[in-house]
Amino acid sequence: MTGNYQTILMDQINIPQLLLNTYKELGIDETEVMVLLHIYRFQREGILFPTPTEIAAHMTISDQACSNLLRKLIQKQLLTIDEEKNEKNVLNESYSLEGLWQKLYSITDKQEDEPVAMTEEETNIFLLFEQEFGRPLSPFEIETINIWIDQEDQAPSLIKAALREAVLLGKLNFKYIDRILREWKKKGIRSVQQAREQSRAFHVHQKSEQTQQPEKKRDVSLYYNWLEEE
Repeated sequence: MTGNYQTILMDQINIPQLLLNTYKELGIDETEVMVLLHIYRFQREGILFPTPTEIAAHMTISDQACSNLLRKLIQKQLLTIDEEKNEKNVLNESYSLEGLWQKLYSITDKQEDEPVAMTEEETNIFLLFEQEFGRPLSPFEIETINIWIDQEDQAPSLIKAALREAVLLGKLNFKYIDRILREWKKKGIRSVQQAREQSRAFHVHQKSEQTQQPEKKRDVSLYYNWLEEE
């Protein structure tokens, strides 16, 4: 038995006691904690981006339930997805627990009671995207929306406007929505009203070009549904 002690010691992982004592203050439950711990374990084993199937295989939840929990953890900004290109210019993705550690240890600061919760408008953004796409968002898509809000300081109302424009133009994809937001930001557009004015001008110009080239006409009348909203 003595010879096995080293094996036993090598088979341990360190779990912060603070996580076990205060995870409720992070707004997560026991199942979400286990998902985070399994990601931590996978990373120690060199698997930096485990799939929901790989994680669920060690839990009593389904693949779909695990995928839903990953999306929730990303929405709560406790889990993020990092991207990095290797020497062959191949894009590699990995999970990062940096958000978890930052929020966890900020709880010890007496001046901070709880992590800042998402506003109702920010929460509704995720629901609206899922309704328009007709499916749950992927972890990467949720991370993209968080980046728009937190890092690029895009107002949820403006993101909503960009989504509606993409829907009504039949170009429902994140790259196109990101392109719209970047273009608006470049032009100093910071409100939905400014976006409407810019879009009206664009479509007047587009309609004029279509009149000159009737074979390329397309119906964009639905576009004005959101432009005329109050």
